[in-house]
Amino acid sequence: MKLADTAHTTRSWRIHEVAGDFDIEDVWALETPGGPDDFARLVKQFSSGDFPAGAPLIVRALWALRWKLGALFRLDERDSGLDSRVESIRDRLPDDLRDTPTGPDEDWLPFTPIYRLDDEFAAEMANSTMHGILHLAWVEDGPGRYRGQMAVLVRPNGRFGRAYMGFIKPFRYLFVYPALMRLIERKWKAAS
Repeated sequence: MKLADTAHTTRSWRIHEVAGDFDIEDVWALETPGGPDDFARLVKQFSSGDFPAGAPLIVRALWALRWKLGALFRLDERDSGLDSRVESIRDRLPDDLRDTPTGPDEDWLPFTPIYRLDDEFAAEMANSTMHGILHLAWVEDGPGRYRGQMAVLVRPNGRFGRAYMGFIKPFRYLFVYPALMRLIERKWKAAS
């Protein structure tokens, strides 16, 4: 379920300390009911790399098209990414966040983990169009009940980046996010 931006902004997440110049693109409640200690399981599930492989054909096709166009227009070249076009958010971290584990056994490509806490995780990616952050959190959903929450934060790269983000928005809302939310819920239930 899509949430208002305030579901992210009113919480005292540590990401606010280092990503104040990013726009909130989306905030989602994840159908991942659990207890107070289940956040690590959610992070592990996200790093499993089943998206978009486990998504419907239309989403896989859109994903493949995006990577083909990215190669054609050189959107994802090494010099357009982290530590070349943009500085990694890891460089902004206070010392206590800099020393948190990010999970060496997890494959987050195309994202790079930034930090991990007991109830919060952030990873980033950058290309010619934007610098983005995937923020996962574990929120209380009633006495002793918790669920995941996902926020997508972006800093578009100029006019082209803003135009690109505007162009892909309908595809994200019509196809990508619904498929992603169903996949997250299905995998969570299957593992429970």
